[in-house]
Amino acid sequence: MPKNSKVVKRDLDDEVIESVKDLLSNEDSSDDAFKKSELMVDDQEEKDVDVEEGSDVEDERPAWNSKLQYILAQVGFSVGLGNVWRFPYLCQKNGGGAYLVPYLILLLIIGIPLFFLELSVGQRIRRGSIGVWNYISPKLGGIGFASCVVCFFVALYYNVIIGWSLFYFSQSFQHPLPWDQCPLVKNASHTFVEPECEKSSATTYYWYREALNISSSLSESGGLNWKMTICLLAAWVMVCLAMIKGIQSSGKIMYFSSLFPYVVLLCFLVRGLLLNGSLDGIRHMFTPKLEIMLEPKVWREAATQVFFALGLGFGGVIAFSSYNKRDNNCHFDAVLVSFINFFTSVLATLVVFAVLGFKANIINEKCVIQNSEKILKLLKAGNLSQDMIPHHINFSSITAEDYNLVYDIIQKVKEEEFDSLGLKSCQIEDELDKAVQGTGLAFIAFTEAMTHFPASPFWSVMFFLMLVNLGLGSMFGTIEGIITPIVDTFKIRKEILTVICCLVAFFIGLIFVQRSGNYFVTMFDDYSATLPLLIVVILENIAVTRIYGIEKFMEDLKDMLGFSPSQYYYYMWKYVSPLVLLCLLVASIVQMCLSPPGYNAWIEDTATEEFHSYPAWGMIVCISLMVFAILPVPIVLVVRRCNLIDDSSGSLASVSYKRGRIIKEPVNLEGDNTSLIHGKSPSEVPSPNFGKNIYRKQTGSPTLDTAPNGRYGIGYLMADMPDMPESDL
Repeated sequence: MPKNSKVVKRDLDDEVIESVKDLLSNEDSSDDAFKKSELMVDDQEEKDVDVEEGSDVEDERPAWNSKLQYILAQVGFSVGLGNVWRFPYLCQKNGGGAYLVPYLILLLIIGIPLFFLELSVGQRIRRGSIGVWNYISPKLGGIGFASCVVCFFVALYYNVIIGWSLFYFSQSFQHPLPWDQCPLVKNASHTFVEPECEKSSATTYYWYREALNISSSLSESGGLNWKMTICLLAAWVMVCLAMIKGIQSSGKIMYFSSLFPYVVLLCFLVRGLLLNGSLDGIRHMFTPKLEIMLEPKVWREAATQVFFALGLGFGGVIAFSSYNKRDNNCHFDAVLVSFINFFTSVLATLVVFAVLGFKANIINEKCVIQNSEKILKLLKAGNLSQDMIPHHINFSSITAEDYNLVYDIIQKVKEEEFDSLGLKSCQIEDELDKAVQGTGLAFIAFTEAMTHFPASPFWSVMFFLMLVNLGLGSMFGTIEGIITPIVDTFKIRKEILTVICCLVAFFIGLIFVQRSGNYFVTMFDDYSATLPLLIVVILENIAVTRIYGIEKFMEDLKDMLGFSPSQYYYYMWKYVSPLVLLCLLVASIVQMCLSPPGYNAWIEDTATEEFHSYPAWGMIVCISLMVFAILPVPIVLVVRRCNLIDDSSGSLASVSYKRGRIIKEPVNLEGDNTSLIHGKSPSEVPSPNFGKNIYRKQTGSPTLDTAPNGRYGIGYLMADMPDMPESDL
């Protein structure tokens, strides 16, 4: 109905009053306060309340204390460990500076549009992921439950990484750092260096043996690692205390957990630029390799990084935005957070390669010294002639350039015998090409570089405190993606649910702190989220653009934002983004099928990693993770398609408005337009309150059925009501 159509409103008043009386007659007398809050039409447009059935107290939905707090929460969720240890690796591997081109293109095509979509539906409907997708498309309501399952899987192993960071943080208050030198082993006759450490390096040995005390295979449990068990417990206690009051507690912590990593990154950048060889690392990083950029694999990995960097599909984005005011400019938020995420990745890449350039120079200097000593021995033994060596070369203080000159001369003169000489080409680029990702970067490569820093304990404390904060920021969004939808849907007290969720996650997470736990972390990281999240986001896009209707959604955005979003988003949501997501899904499935499923096991005897295939039970676990994550979607579809659950029972399908216009169409009242409880205009209709149905069946009362348009519960206008637009979000 047009917003200013008072004439039509007066014509319907008599019919509506009768319908209201009929509906109120079915409510208990104890529900007076509920009826007033739910059914009365008032002008308090800014007051949003959540009311349960039979409640006589209005419970206001929490809101962010400020816009800055909200932006920091979204930034903290999207900016995580992947920005520090995944993006630099992909950039180095896939064309250096040229990798930024496909990344930016895909950020504009799928990143910002899909991030904007999740922000807008959460803000408009003001519910978590379960409530949002229940409302938009009840038959696809399993999307929300799938998001919760994926969030839970990710939270299980992600907090283990925070536990690792806490362990290293606690060990950093020592000088020298405990991973600075290989330990010595004493026996009856003499003292010698630990063989496993001597074959690898001090930092590698400390990571695998002292920190993880890792077993040699996935099947060899080895029992609990008590040091890591205590750290995991501490990590879950921190998350629980921060989340127990919802955004009222976690929001304040965001000021520190979201901003502190930037302070550390800037400090590391300044310090890194002052180190010898840092510019070599940055130059290597940003030297574009245009031929690599044209490979399809580069675009697939860039699309995957964009997808996971913004936290799409987890439900955390929707949960955080649901605490916003209805008229908040979420389009601005989507663009701002997306580009903050991108520039954070670039900043982290600068820091990483400045430090790795310094580390490469140190390793290269050792290489030059060792091989120069070999050349001197060969000269003394007569295997090489002194005439080959240029007169200005001084082996006691030889530079890398002079060594490479000598190396090239020897290689040309002794071409046939060269391999037997055992000389190595000491090139900084060769070391930088070995750049690693993930835990190998954070706990091995970076820690080794920091041992050469002046005041290394200080930088180690700062680095691992930064990792803890980056991890916590992402964990807050992940846990919010679980807690908020369940609280909104099932009306459970947030404090109790938070404690239960953290306790259950801790006890399940004990599998990650066994001696074989690192292999389970790899398994969950590879299989629990990638494909399920892609499917979830594809279904989200379909639910909005095809089932709810892209035209109607654009109108809702105009009503909410106060301006019409660019038609760019219309075409992205309707055509481009779904196509790109489908291509990414197919490419990911093909890649998963072509790559042998397995993990890199640490072999103590050789002190090296060795690829192992998963055992049969391991493959079953991998497949089960993917199946369980996406299983809620077909289950909810079948349940609601076949009406297996009565929607009046307060079940998953139940939906209710907080106040305003409410309608329920009885099966036997075909064409009865008086069943509309007239209240606000469509744009003023408040968000739905997913939970118990406010209507109760009385003995002899007409049976209430689902709406003709498929929405379970309430909040729609009758299809045959003339001149009445459909309900907005």
